[in-house]
Amino acid sequence: MDGCDEVCYWQQRAEELEEKVEQLRLSRRVLLNLVEKLEKERICSLMRLEKENKKLHLRNNRFARSLVKKNIQIVEMESKNQEG
Repeated sequence: MDGCDEVCYWQQRAEELEEKVEQLRLSRRVLLNLVEKLEKERICSLMRLEKENKKLHLRNNRFARSLVKKNIQIVEMESKNQEG
């Protein structure tokens, strides 16, 4: 009976380890899917932020040009006032 008990023990142990291996494979797949999803989200967010940054940069340039024009107008008006 000792030999039979030992064989049964090792068969059971092998089954337990096979189940654990399968669980680890599943966990690995889940983790890889999560990493892939996070990477896609990161790339998407990065692209959105770069697009927003370009828009802000253009608006900033337009605003700066507008300020320069207004400043030129003010200087011209002050110049006319001093002449007159």
